[in-house]
Amino acid sequence: MKELRWKIPRGKTAVPSELTGAGLAPLLAAVLWARGLREPGAALDFLNAGAEALGDPYALTDMDRAVARLQTAIARGERVAVYGDYDVDGITSSCMLTDYLRSKGLPCLLYIPDRMAEGYGVNAGAIDALRARDISLIVTVDCGVTTVEETAYAAQLGVDMIVTDHHQCRETLPPAVAVVDPKRPDCAWDGAELAGVGVAFKLLCALEGSSEAVLRRYADLVAIGTVADVMPLLGENRYIVRRGLEKLERDPRPGLLALTEQARLGERKLTAGTIGFSISPRLNASGRLGHTAVATELLLTADPRVAGDMAARLGALNRERQALETGIWEEAAASLGDGQADAPIVLAREGWHQGVIGIAASRLAEAYGVPAVMISLEGERGKGSCRSCGGFNLFEALSACGDYLEGFGGHALAAGLTIRRERIDAFRAALADYWRSHPAPAEATLEPELCIDDPALLRMESVAALERLEPCGAGNPRPLLCLSGARLTELSPIGGGRHLRLRLEKFRQSYEAVLFGRGPDQVAPRPGDWVDAAFCPQINRFRGHSSVQLLISELRVHEEDRALRLLSGKLEPEDAADRPERQDFVTVWRALGALGGHCRGCLAALTELLAPRMREERFALVLRVFRELGLLRITETIEGIRLQCVCASGRRADLNGAPTMRELGGLVKNEK
Repeated sequence: MKELRWKIPRGKTAVPSELTGAGLAPLLAAVLWARGLREPGAALDFLNAGAEALGDPYALTDMDRAVARLQTAIARGERVAVYGDYDVDGITSSCMLTDYLRSKGLPCLLYIPDRMAEGYGVNAGAIDALRARDISLIVTVDCGVTTVEETAYAAQLGVDMIVTDHHQCRETLPPAVAVVDPKRPDCAWDGAELAGVGVAFKLLCALEGSSEAVLRRYADLVAIGTVADVMPLLGENRYIVRRGLEKLERDPRPGLLALTEQARLGERKLTAGTIGFSISPRLNASGRLGHTAVATELLLTADPRVAGDMAARLGALNRERQALETGIWEEAAASLGDGQADAPIVLAREGWHQGVIGIAASRLAEAYGVPAVMISLEGERGKGSCRSCGGFNLFEALSACGDYLEGFGGHALAAGLTIRRERIDAFRAALADYWRSHPAPAEATLEPELCIDDPALLRMESVAALERLEPCGAGNPRPLLCLSGARLTELSPIGGGRHLRLRLEKFRQSYEAVLFGRGPDQVAPRPGDWVDAAFCPQINRFRGHSSVQLLISELRVHEEDRALRLLSGKLEPEDAADRPERQDFVTVWRALGALGGHCRGCLAALTELLAPRMREERFALVLRVFRELGLLRITETIEGIRLQCVCASGRRADLNGAPTMRELGGLVKNEK
C-alpha cells in the first residue's frame, strides 16, 4: 500500500485582517488567504458568485446547428431519441433532455444502452432498433464524439445525429449534423470544464433562450451529474451546483425527494458531498447492474408513489453493488498483498462484474498510488475499467498501447477497454513500459492547508462559516486542516467495525472526531498516543443539537523529528517561520515557574503542558534559547525530555544575545 508523506505547514496560522475586516470569520479568512484569495473583493466574488458566471452557450462550436435542427424537429413533430450513457452524468443529462423535448410536444424516446450487453457509446444495433421505431433524429448526451462509423451508418439509414459530449475527441469527428463538445480543437469555449450534463444544459439554454428558465427546472439534475462526474466546482459549475442544492432542499422533484428520504439524509444540510456520497451511488448502482430504467423512471416520474417504489429499488441495487464491490476488492487486494506497487496494476479474472470493477479499480489506484486496470473475462475476451492517479494521463497511455487492445475510450482519469485474453500479459508489460518512460507522478503527499494553532479557530461559529465555501469538490475541496501533537484519548469502532469514533485533546480541549472506512486494525495510533490528525471540521447536526466534529482524513503517530532538530540541531533558513516572539518566552517561563521549575515528557506533551496554544516547533526554539542563555537544563531520558530551571527567579536575560535569536533575525527587542 502507498505511504503518504506529510507536509505540515510551518509558521503561525495567518488570520488576515484584510479579510476579517470584510466580515469574514477567522477560519474562513485563513483558508481563503491560503488559497491565494487575498483581496477582499476577490474573496467575496468567489463566495458570492452568481449568474454572471454562466457562459454563452453559442461559444460552443456547432451549437447554432444543433439548435436549428432541434427547432426543425419540434416544428415538424419528429420522433426523436435521446441516446445517453449509463453513469450518473449520462442518466441525468438523458432525463433532462428527454423531459424538455417531451414538454415541447415531441414523442421523445430515451435510450440508454445495456452496460453488459452493449457497452459504452453508440452502436449499430441500437441505431437499427431506433430506426425501426421511426426515429429520424438521435441526440447523444455524454457520449458519441468518437462514434464516426456509427454516425455514418445512421446517415445511411436516413437518421440524423446531433452529438453532445464532453470527452476527448479523436482526429476525425463524427459526420453528424452537429458535434457540440468543449474539447473540440476548434471550440472557442473558455468557460468551466463541463460534464456531459453541462453540455446538454448549454444546449437547452440555447434552445430556450434563457439560462434562468432552464436552471429553475433542471438545476438539480445538472448539479448531480456535474458532481458525480467530478467536474471542477469553480465558475459556472460552482453556481449551477449551488442552485441545484437549493432546488433539492426547497423544491425537489418527487424522485429526488424519495431518494433523499430513502438515503435517510434527515435534517442534514445538503452539500455537494451529499450528492457524491449518498445520491450518486444509488443512481449509479442502476447503471452498473444493468437497471438504468429504474433511475430514469425515478427522475422522470411526477407520481410520489412511483418515486417511492423506484427509490426503494435503487437502495436495494446499491446494497447489491456494495457487496459485489467488496468481494472484488478483497480478491484483488489479497492477490497484491501489502507491498508497494512500482507499475500500473493490471488484473483479470473470470466472474468479476463488469459494472463494479471500475469502483474497485479506483480503490486500488488510491491504495497503491499507481494506475489500476481491472478486466472482467468472459470467453476469449475481457472488458476492463481503468483508473488513474497522480496526474497520469490514461487516455494517452491507452493510445500508446492501442495495438494490444480491441478498443478503448474515456479520458485522462478514467477509461474503459476491450482486450483479447491472450494479449493481457503483453498489454500489462507495454503499459508498465509507458509508465516508466514518462515522468512518474510525484510522491503521494498529504499537505494540509493550515496547521491549527489557536482553539478559537475551531469554535462553532468559526467552523460553521466554512459552509460558505460550498459547494466543495474537485477544484474547490473542503478545507484540509491539521492538529499536530494532539492526544488520542478514545478510539472505538462504529458501523459494525467499518468506521471509527475518536476523541482528541489539544489546547486543553477535547474534540469529537470520526474516521470513515477504517477499522481499529487499520490505524497505527492507540489511545494514549500523541498523534497528527489531518481533518475537515464540520458541524454535526443531530436531533436538534449541533456540535463541532472533526472528519478525519488521515491519522498517524506524532513525529517530532523537526521539532527535536529545532531543539538541538542545525537551523535551516526556513526555520525563521517559527521564530518566537517575546510573549512566547514569557508564557513558557511562567508556566515552568508554576510547576516548580521542572517537568518531563515527550516534546508534544511538554508543549501541551506549558504552552498549549503554541506550535511545537516554536516551543522547541523557546527552550533552545533558554538553554543557550543558561536559564534551563534540558536532559534527554528514556521517558522523554526533562526540563529544569537553573537560574534565580529574578535574573534578567538578553534574549537577543542568544545565538539562535541572532540567527533567526533577533525579533525580540526587549529584555526579560
